[in-house]
Amino acid sequence: MKKCNIDNAPIKKVKKDYFTGPVTLREISRITKPSEHDIYHVTFKKSARTKLHFHTGGQMLIVTKGGGSLVYYKKVSGSITKFKIVKTRTVNLSNGDVVYIPPKILHTHGSTIIGHVKNAKFSHIAINFYPKKNEKPKTVWYESDFRSNVTGKIP
Repeated sequence: MKKCNIDNAPIKKVKKDYFTGPVTLREISRITKPSEHDIYHVTFKKSARTKLHFHTGGQMLIVTKGGGSLVYYKKVSGSITKFKIVKTRTVNLSNGDVVYIPPKILHTHGSTIIGHVKNAKFSHIAINFYPKKNEKPKTVWYESDFRSNVTGKIP
């Protein structure tokens, strides 16, 4: 048996280019070293969100605190790195909600402003499923305006 506490899980350094504000990412799966998924506890501060991205394997989010949203997008035209997008769905998230995002679906998620509280924290557990056993999932990140334009891939 292996045991850890979310609050004591190792903090993984994140690329600031992947988020719109400050986040803390704790790597829960570092303790168990699974071969089928990676597990993180992500805390978004000050209305922070992920930038537009997709995963090569599916992703499950389990909300642990606060209010947030998940927004799905669809590519409608353009090249591999510069293209037009449209929002296809917005899902409001609150404590205890569980949502599954299929592989290769463009999306963004993070905290929302609740009433007049702009610094409300939002956190979730993210389970990133491997596309195949022992094949780590990849995340492809994009710079966008969150409305209609993707201006490039983020390395």
